[in-house]
Amino acid sequence: MTDSTVRVRDLDESELLARIFPLLPTGDAVDVGPGDDAAVVRAPDGRVVVSTDVLVEDRHFRRSWSTGFDVGRRAAAQNLADIAAMGARPTSLVVSLVVPGDLPVDWVTGLARGLADAATPAGATVVGGDLSGGDEIVVAVTVHGDLDGRAPVLRSGAQPGDVVAHAGVLGRSAAGLALLASGAASGQHGAPGARGPVAPFVAAYLRPEPPLPGGPAAAAAGASAMLDVSDGLLRDAGRLARASGVTVDLTGGRLSGDVSALLPAAVELAVVSEDVDGWQQARRWVLSGGEDHGLLATFPAEVADHGLPAGFREIGEVRTPVDDGPQVLLDGEEPDVPQGWDHFRS
Repeated sequence: MTDSTVRVRDLDESELLARIFPLLPTGDAVDVGPGDDAAVVRAPDGRVVVSTDVLVEDRHFRRSWSTGFDVGRRAAAQNLADIAAMGARPTSLVVSLVVPGDLPVDWVTGLARGLADAATPAGATVVGGDLSGGDEIVVAVTVHGDLDGRAPVLRSGAQPGDVVAHAGVLGRSAAGLALLASGAASGQHGAPGARGPVAPFVAAYLRPEPPLPGGPAAAAAGASAMLDVSDGLLRDAGRLARASGVTVDLTGGRLSGDVSALLPAAVELAVVSEDVDGWQQARRWVLSGGEDHGLLATFPAEVADHGLPAGFREIGEVRTPVDDGPQVLLDGEEPDVPQGWDHFRS
């Protein structure tokens, strides 16, 4: 029998792990990998950067849209982005997986391949985790990183006069999700099979590509603050503003290219929803759409004057807060669109 016909319940835990382990990447930072009670990972810096995240079926992904490979790649990418946002280099991942017994084994092995596809280019290794049965798929990833002797870049270091910069894309994942949810991207299951004008947006949702090298590069260049844009530009810029006690003022004109790039997706969405205004919809995706996992950073003006790190471009400035306290503005005004994703209200 092939993995497409074998179900998880047809194998015991050891047999399932025997199919997963050969698919996972190995690396020089690991002394003891999967197979023992715990892994042993080197920490040359003497400090370990740690972050964790979870994907829940029908909350964060749907099997009707996403292959196991898609979910594995996405689960790794969003965690790797958190490490990069601290200015660190990812070293290892630990993955816990809850699966129903009727799930095809090839979905699970696809997930392992997706994890490896995201982790290997980043130099990270999947060193172990846990398996459990349940009614729905849950993928929990914990990622570790090394600072290579640098200080971590926190959300709290931005100063008035700093330049606000972004690396990566904005709004594409949100556009892809909207297209899938509306049916405008029917037949686009799996990023490799996506075709036509909506393909880049569907792929951006299913398999985000964070600018991981940009994190350590920003730290080396002297970034004063940084975070991963996971819940939308406005919401995450607001988090940075509050942590630093400053006002972040984004420049709408510097985001117009991002809005224009999303117009093909807005046009496709308008086909199934006649009340959609293309430009306004694209603008909302750019400002409020999450899960692109770009990097939002602030740099002292003298750093920006000598050139931002590769991949970063200026999108605003840091100002001294006034009567309303720390906040995020758009062209000096309160934004007129929702702030972004909230896990308990969205």
